[in-house]
Amino acid sequence: MSHVTAGVEYALHSLLYLVGDDKHGRQASTKELAEFQSISADYIAKIFTRLQKANLVISSEGTKGGFRLARKAAQISVWDVVVAIDGEKPIFDCREVRSKCAIFNGRPPGWTTTGVCSIHAIMLEAETKMRNALKGHTLAEISRNVERKAGKPLDSAFDAWLADR
Repeated sequence: MSHVTAGVEYALHSLLYLVGDDKHGRQASTKELAEFQSISADYIAKIFTRLQKANLVISSEGTKGGFRLARKAAQISVWDVVVAIDGEKPIFDCREVRSKCAIFNGRPPGWTTTGVCSIHAIMLEAETKMRNALKGHTLAEISRNVERKAGKPLDSAFDAWLADR
């Protein structure tokens, strides 16, 4: 089971298309972003509702309306997007297995329930490291990496594709 949903992946890709050279980048409608990624317009609209509630995007009305970044790409972390789409949920839910051992006959000794168990401690450490890693990467960084890999023609192709809509 995945703890980071496909919605986060689609949100990040969609937001990357909105990154541009000026302060708030490009603007695109959810319909355009859905069509560009070959996904349901309803699905991407739900994603953008969450992104807007999290103040990551802002919308404008009208025939040329759509969404754009609410702040600079360098100020939007991957963690911001994960929380906007999936919420802030733990990666591990301790079931207190250590206190349910059959040899305790329903009366576990105090040491079994005192403090954080060794397994949970490792999971908490992993969660902290994962969150910090996601907080340490921004849309601007991802955009630069994509540009290094694909070059400016990708940006130009997306702009041309949007202009045809």
